[in-house]
Amino acid sequence: MWEERFSTPDFVFGKEPAIFLLDHADFFQPGLSVLSVADGEGRNSVHLAELGLEVTALEYAPSAVAKARSLADERGVMVDFRQCDVLAQDFEGLYDIVLGVFIQFVGPVERTRLFRKMQGATKPGGLVMLHGYTPEQIGRGTGGPPDARNMYTCKSLSEEFSGWDILTCREYERDVQEGRGHSGLSALIDFIARKPE
Repeated sequence: MWEERFSTPDFVFGKEPAIFLLDHADFFQPGLSVLSVADGEGRNSVHLAELGLEVTALEYAPSAVAKARSLADERGVMVDFRQCDVLAQDFEGLYDIVLGVFIQFVGPVERTRLFRKMQGATKPGGLVMLHGYTPEQIGRGTGGPPDARNMYTCKSLSEEFSGWDILTCREYERDVQEGRGHSGLSALIDFIARKPE
C-alpha cells in the first residue's frame, strides 16, 4: 500500500516540513542526533539536516526513500536514509530526539510495540516528539487513516509514556496545507516527552 501511495511523480505531502517542526524549532539544535520514524519522502528529515542536525530516517517504501534522497541532494544535505519495516526491525543506536510525524498507520497493539522501540532508541534525557491526529479527525477527509483506534489523545499518549516528563501535550485544530495528502481543517495533537535520566 505505501509503495503504491508514494510511487507518483509528485511529493504526496509536499517538500516543506510539517508545521509541527516549525512550531517546536527551539528543540532542534545543531549537532543533535535525530531518528525520524516512517519518514516518508524526506520533507522532515531533510529540513532537520538543513538545520545542522545529524539525521537518520527510516522508511518502508522504496519509492519514498528514492524521493527523499533526491530531495536531500537538491538541498545539499546528508541524511542517513534506511529502507526498512519499522515494525519488524529493531532500531539501532541512541538518539537525542526520536521523531514521529503522522505515523498513525497502526492500531493500539502495534502502536505500543512501535512506541517501545522509539523509547528504547531515545537517550536518557532525550526526547520523543509526536505529531498526529486526534479521533475528531475521522470523517473530515483532510488526511489520516479512517480508523479512530489509530488516532492519539493526550490521555492515551500520557499512558504510553508513563514515567516520562511530558513537556507538551496539546490537542487543537488547524488548517493544514502539506501537499495533497494533508489538506484542510484538521484535528491535531502535539506531544513531546523527555526520557528519564
